[in-house]
Amino acid sequence: MAPSSQSTKKSAVFTVLMLLLVAALLFAAYLWVVLNWSYSVGNRAGFMQKFSEKGWICKTWEGELSLIAIPGAAPEKFFFSVRDPAAAKQVEAAMGKRVSLDYQQHIGLPTNCFGETQYFVVGVKEVVTRNDGRDLLPGN
Repeated sequence: MAPSSQSTKKSAVFTVLMLLLVAALLFAAYLWVVLNWSYSVGNRAGFMQKFSEKGWICKTWEGELSLIAIPGAAPEKFFFSVRDPAAAKQVEAAMGKRVSLDYQQHIGLPTNCFGETQYFVVGVKEVVTRNDGRDLLPGN
């Protein structure tokens, strides 16, 4: 082989490796943005109905909140994921109780390894009903 042929092959391999590196860096930057930037932030109140760790390869905490509906109306469910182990323990401790979940919505996650839903719970507050029937969050 001529020396110029070897240098052309090395140059082509280098170009392909650089393109793969740039693609990997762009994908990593995209993941960082969608995991750290919230499309929306809010809270939902209801009764903790279901919470479990799921997945074959990527284990994620997934839950279900039964939203408080008008009597006689069909119940609505709020499905959510939890990434933080400390928040998962708080949610697990609130099973069967009336709670207010603080969540962040992350749109555009490329896989369900981060969670099966777009809604990620970041905090839990138990809702206590006063004697007069009004709800009271801790600290109020």
